Formats: sequence, structure tokens, C-alpha cells
Amino acid sequence: MKTWSRFALGFCLLAACTAAVVWALNLRDEVDVKTTAAFAPSDSLIARGAYLARAGNCVACHTARGGPSYAGGLGIATPFGTVFTSNLTPDANTGIGSWSSAHFWRALHNGRSKSGRLLYPAFPYTSYTQVTREDSDAMFAFLRSQPAVNQPNQPNTLGFPFNTQAALAVWRALYFKPGVYQPDAGRSAEWNRGAYLVGGLGHCSACHSPRDALGGTKQSLALAGGLIPMQNWYAPSLASKDEAGVSHWDREHIVKLLRNGVAPGASVSGPMAEVVLRSTQYLSQPDLEAMAQYLKELPGSIPRPEAPPAARMAGTSFNPEKSAKLYEQHCAQCHGDKGEGVANAYPPLAGNRAVTMASTENLVQMVLGGGFPPATAGNPRPFGMPPFVLVLDDSEVAALVSHIRTAWGNQAGAITPLEVNRIRASQAH
Repeated sequence: MKTWSRFALGFCLLAACTAAVVWALNLRDEVDVKTTAAFAPSDSLIARGAYLARAGNCVACHTARGGPSYAGGLGIATPFGTVFTSNLTPDANTGIGSWSSAHFWRALHNGRSKSGRLLYPAFPYTSYTQVTREDSDAMFAFLRSQPAVNQPNQPNTLGFPFNTQAALAVWRALYFKPGVYQPDAGRSAEWNRGAYLVGGLGHCSACHSPRDALGGTKQSLALAGGLIPMQNWYAPSLASKDEAGVSHWDREHIVKLLRNGVAPGASVSGPMAEVVLRSTQYLSQPDLEAMAQYLKELPGSIPRPEAPPAARMAGTSFNPEKSAKLYEQHCAQCHGDKGEGVANAYPPLAGNRAVTMASTENLVQMVLGGGFPPATAGNPRPFGMPPFVLVLDDSEVAALVSHIRTAWGNQAGAITPLEVNRIRASQAH
């Protein structure tokens, strides 16, 4: 009890000191906001802002299911409670109709609202801080051109102390440093453009980076892969050849995956399918090529050591004959007797990194829930996979997935029914 009391006292003192610094910075920002010149957007600026808003996939979070675009109200579940997205339409009372371009810039760059209140990092200002003022103004012009929707923002449902500005101030002191993207003079203009899109508007690290107990990420582990909180989808490492690294891919194939959702031997699913559906398929060819070049040149991670066969089967009740029978009954018709897949329809399972990587969350999610790649101009009628959540029990799913991960030369491990049950339970919520 004494240890907890000392911890609580220390936290409160740190929070108070940090909040005082933040309050002082807010005063300085208010001066900057008040001296901002009038904002008069042109049609070309609005069009540019529409493109940038798509690059940032703003509509995905700021639109509730069945609700008006950009009017907010979507609940984003976090380990600390639910954060509801805000109304970005130009309604003067409930949206950003009374905001200036400087207020909007401060939200992106500093993670603060019009009043100076600290915003929760469910809004990925840790990435958006890299966005330039020019691009911020263009996005603001686009949002101000949208139909105004009178829809009050819903209060967040976070537990104490995470619902306090003091706690946010501490979190920001640990994990956030504002800063517009600075081009690397030693790199090409194309590479720098790709770095800006991936690290800033694309906010790829928000999903593709591991998070600690406080929900923070380290720059040194950016894009190294991580489990998306509360969703139980794993965003694979973009630097590892064992997961989703593309340093050995042709640029053309990377561009196809981002634009069409499918590429030779690969397709997107889960949360990434939504990113392609709402965002990357609409990006220009030069921007997609810039992102591809940046991703190709990411520093590689250390290859994952391969466990011996006995270790890969340890703790499981893997029955090869039963597992093979399940695959023949439910999967072979589409994915082939030897996991070879069907070109332009069903992805191969033999040698597929989505099958063999250490994390099994995505594979189990697909077996249970099924899914489709996104419908895009380059792949307007994607072939999908039916859900087996009501067809196979936990033991059968574990057996099926274990077969896929160990057959046809795949060198991954078997999984247990308990692992399947954990993921099934998360889908029920």
C-alpha cells in the first residue's frame, strides 16, 4: 500500500509539472492563433485538400457507420476505454466551423484542440505532426467545403486517470515531440516524398509498430510490426522479409498491392483492406511509386531464427491426418491440393508469409471471419473467403491452421485450440 501511495504521489507531481509546461505552451499558441491572417481557399486548394484527406484516410475514423461523412461519432476502442471521433464538418456549434486554419494546424501539429485542450493520441497526431502547414491548410479548406452537420461530439468513456489532461500531459512528455518532416538531403526527392507519406499522412506506424503498456511507441521500432489494440489483428513488420518487408519486391508489385489490394502472390485483408479501399487506391502513380521506393529501402530487421520441428509442435495435439482431411474438405477447392492457389483469384498458401510468420492472429481471424480484398478499379470483383466461425470448432480451426503452417514446405509452428478460443472471443466483442 505504501509503494502504491508513493507511486501515486510521484505520478501526480510529474503530471502537475508537465501540465504547467503545457499550459504555458498553450498561451503561446493562442497568440499565434489570434494573429493568423484571414483564410480564403481557392478551388485548387480545396481539390488538393480532398486528395490529402484521402491520403490520410480521415473519413474512415471521422464517420460513424451509416452516419454523415466527417461528422464523427465513431467509437475507437482502446485498452483504456473508448474514444469517440470528433465532428470535422464546418458546423459552427458542433464541428470546426468556428476554427481557423491555425487552429486546425495546431491540432495536426501539436495535438491540441481549438481551446488548447490536449487531444487523445487515438487521433494520430504523433504522425500528423510531420504534415506541412501548406498541406494542413489545404485539408482545412477541403473540410470547410463539406456540408455542415449539426452533430454534437460524444464524450469519451475513459477510466481514471486516463481521462485527465494531466495524464495526457505525462504521456506526451514520454512519447510525443512535435516536428514537421525534414527532408533527408542524402536521399532522392522521390524517397523523401515516400517517407513523408508513409510517416506523416499515411500514419502507417500507428498500426505497424509495437506499443507498450501505456500505448506508446518508440521511434526505433517504427514499422517493426505490432498487434493492433483491441482488434486482435497483427500489422506485420514492414522491415522484415519474414513478415511484410518488400525490399526484395519489384516496385511495380508494391504499387499494385497499394493500388489494387492484390499483387502476384499477395493480397491485403483485415484493417489493411480498408486502408486500400478508402485511401491508397486513390493516390497518384508518382505518390505510390514514392511510397514503394521508401518501403523498399527500409532497413531490414534481423531474420527470425527458425525453431526445430519438435519445438514447433511442442504443447499442441497436432494430428497430421485429421488436419489434412480438414484442409481437403474446406480449403483445397480454392487454394489447391498443395496450397498453390489460383492466380488472380485465391492466394497461394505454400510459402505465403501471412501463413508462416510467427504471429497467427491474422490467419485465425481469416478462417473464423472470412473476408474479401478491397474492391478497387484494378480489382473490381475480388474473390473472397467465407467465414468458418459457425462451421469449425476451436480444435478443428487449430488443426486446420496447423496443417497450413506445416505443409508444402512451410516451416511454421502448430497452434493450440486455446489460441483459437482467445481470438474467437475477441471477435464476439
